[in-house]
Parts: sequence; structure tokens; C-alpha cells
Amino acid sequence: MAVQPASAASPLFLRGPEIRRGVELLYFGYSHLTRSIDERLAQQGLGRAHHRALYFIARQPDLSVSELLRFLAITKQSLGRVLNELTARGLVEQRPGVNDRRQRLLRLTEEGAALEARLFEALREKLSAAYAQAGQGAVAGFWQVLEGLIPPRERERVASLHREG
Repeated sequence: MAVQPASAASPLFLRGPEIRRGVELLYFGYSHLTRSIDERLAQQGLGRAHHRALYFIARQPDLSVSELLRFLAITKQSLGRVLNELTARGLVEQRPGVNDRRQRLLRLTEEGAALEARLFEALREKLSAAYAQAGQGAVAGFWQVLEGLIPPRERERVASLHREG
């Protein structure tokens, strides 16, 4: 009987040890990916919450505050603090909605767009290297697994990011 390499999944891949390994790989993979930009954020006096807001505003200019709240799944108060800081630093601008003046639409300033692009480039380099190491077939499978973690009611919102950018 051939011995499986440590990186191969068991044919019974839904057993506890394989699920735990997947959870651990997700945790450590994401942790190392985000740590790759933590120092750059810290130099700006910013953290990961600021980065997530910058990322989604960059993906959808004129994103409403309520839509950003849905993407980030955080409290209004937490988002308010983040947006106040980003606005005060000149990285994000807010303006009223066209049809509903109470609505606040968010857009990156030139400086905010430049910062988000630098952060994305660092993430792109890390993820591209991992994708290249895994191979094209593995990338599609990885995406399918991650999409499977997203509740069906939220998949359309996530898919809209791909269509728009």
C-alpha cells in the first residue's frame, strides 16, 4: 500500500483530522497573508479594519455606508470609527447620495487609492506565488471551497465584486 504524502487529503476527506487541517491551513494562511501588510498599515497608523474598508471602497467606488456595513459585517459604531479616521486622514471622501441625500457614498481619494494599490500589490505578490506553487487546477478548487463557505444568501453580493472589478 502506497503512503500518501503529508499534503494529500485522505479519500475520506470529511473526517475530523482533515477538517481540522483545513481550518488550521485557512487560519495560518490568512494570518500570514494579512501580516504581510500589517507593517505598512502600522506605518500609516492604520489596522486591518481600515484596510478592509479601503479594499471594498476601492472595489466599488460610490459604495454606500450601508452596503459597506453588509460586506464587513461589523457594527455601525465600529465602521463609524474607521471611516472617521480614513476621512480625517484624507484617504476616503463621503458625499450624499443622488436620489437620497441621507445616503452616504464612499470613494477613495487619490491618496487613498494609492495606498490601497500598494497594499493590494503586496497581497497580490504573496497570493500569486502561492497560486503558482499550487497549480492552476488547485486554484479553481480552492475558490470552490471558499465559495462553499459563503452562505448562499450572500453569494450574489460577493459575485457582484467580481463582475464590477
